[in-house]
Amino acid sequence: MVPINLAGKEQFTDAYLAINPRRVVPTLTLDDGTTIGEVTAIWRYLEEAFPTPPLMGSTPKDKAVVTMWERRAELEGFAAVMEAVRNSAPGLKGRALAGPHDYEQIPALAERSLLRAKHFYADLNARLLDVPFVAGDRFSVADITAVVTVDFATAVIKLPISEEQRPLKRWYDTVSARPSMRA
Repeated sequence: MVPINLAGKEQFTDAYLAINPRRVVPTLTLDDGTTIGEVTAIWRYLEEAFPTPPLMGSTPKDKAVVTMWERRAELEGFAAVMEAVRNSAPGLKGRALAGPHDYEQIPALAERSLLRAKHFYADLNARLLDVPFVAGDRFSVADITAVVTVDFATAVIKLPISEEQRPLKRWYDTVSARPSMRA
């Protein structure tokens, strides 16, 4: 594991560009030199290489449900939070979208994204009234995406879990206490 200092713009160095020309993290480099630079592709590789415990589901139905909830967490939560950050952080001026191209910030998107993140919290809280984990009865990649989203939202856009969102708080405390989340 090699940490990349995003605040220091290490992802733009020649050394990192040689690994991932899209200038995004994370990137998994295999022993044979193959690089995999998208989270879902990295998860797929790891799930196939290390299938126990299954984090992407074990039956066709389970795999579909996990994928559905992970995509919802990514598109409705993570994307909203990152849009808020990337369109408001002074250090990301001219870098409103990740990737190899530069885009200017749009402050109105940051405002809308905060509302989207609040809706994500409310929707996730409602989901967690019925199940212990985002995709159902077992911890999965949907929980990983959702907990990273809540971590970013609370720390960076200052959106805490409200007192009324008890199921969300219970889930967050449970998932955050896992040893893998503290690594």
